[in-house]
Amino acid sequence: MADKRDYYEVLGVSKGASDDEIKKAYRKKAKEYHPDLHPGDAEAEAKFKEANEAYEVLSDSDKKARYDQFGHAGVDPNYGAGGGNPFGGGFGGGMDFDLGDIFGSFFGGGFGGGRQSNPNGPRRGEDIQTRVTISFEEAAKGCKRTVDVNRVDTCSDCHGSGARAGTSAKTCPDCGGRGYVNVQQRTAFGVISTQKSCPKCSGKGKVIDDPCQKCRGTGRVSTKASVEVNIPAGIDDRQIFSVSGAGNAGVNGGPKGDLKVAVFVRPHSCFERDGYNVWLEQRISYTQAALGDNIRIPTLDGDVKFDIPAGTQSGTVFKLGGKGIQILNGRGRGDQLVRIIVDVPKSLSHRQKEILMEFEKELGVQRGAPVGNKEGFFDKFKNKK
Repeated sequence: MADKRDYYEVLGVSKGASDDEIKKAYRKKAKEYHPDLHPGDAEAEAKFKEANEAYEVLSDSDKKARYDQFGHAGVDPNYGAGGGNPFGGGFGGGMDFDLGDIFGSFFGGGFGGGRQSNPNGPRRGEDIQTRVTISFEEAAKGCKRTVDVNRVDTCSDCHGSGARAGTSAKTCPDCGGRGYVNVQQRTAFGVISTQKSCPKCSGKGKVIDDPCQKCRGTGRVSTKASVEVNIPAGIDDRQIFSVSGAGNAGVNGGPKGDLKVAVFVRPHSCFERDGYNVWLEQRISYTQAALGDNIRIPTLDGDVKFDIPAGTQSGTVFKLGGKGIQILNGRGRGDQLVRIIVDVPKSLSHRQKEILMEFEKELGVQRGAPVGNKEGFFDKFKNKK
């Protein structure tokens, strides 16, 4: 495998760069190597993908920390590390434990006679998590994605009973199916009666003499699954949404948990999100600003025609109503705000300079005097006194 370049080097930033500096550096690289600007250029496409990969790691605080400590091995499983839960823990991830068992390990199973939950009652499955990276446009309009997850499903051989097909689990003879037993201890304060998890059935209330070979008596198995998720329109970077019933299987007929999907949105080369509004910097020429023009402006819905009024100043902001981002789980859209940037020519021919000098004389502008320094009404009033 060819060695990867350092992600900070790819984006051209230092290791101590802030999130804003990293974002700006990525946008610069995305504009420079965007495939739309270099059709058929394999090298530009490769650099664009490299920048995307670098930004996806450095914009994620957890991944960035692993990368800073372990390099590529911390975020890329092909380098011998990385992978696993993208959130570094969280919603169970397939672990099956009972807080009551932990509590009991400290206090010998309770404080005598407390009510115990039914070990054979239905229990909801654990939630699981995954992440997905989408484009700016996909976040604005919504999209469908198929994600691969590791989760726990009900064993297909024993249908969750844990017993081999044709057999069944039996009520534990020691605890009578309660999952706990009463224990009396003689202390200096007298005889204290406590409850502890049944050692024979491990608190399950049932014993399996002939366990299922596929799940080894647990009733559940770890599987890999592909889940199609509908990413809602208007979702923002690092927001999380739930897919009901796509998590781990429940126990004893309990419902499935949910799948939590964290969404990461790649910055756009032109648009900047501001809530549900979208900002765009539109550059026009000096003559277009002075004379006005009908130009095409890019939006999330494609190019639209827009009339630039004569005399438009650099920095002027125009609003395109309803051309922004769909409101998440609601109706309507934000606006697109277009900031005009007037390009002043840096190099002129001799003829072009002559034309501008003539134009300046027509305006009555005196060279050496700043524009806007003319005497106003109140100045004239003061001078009369």
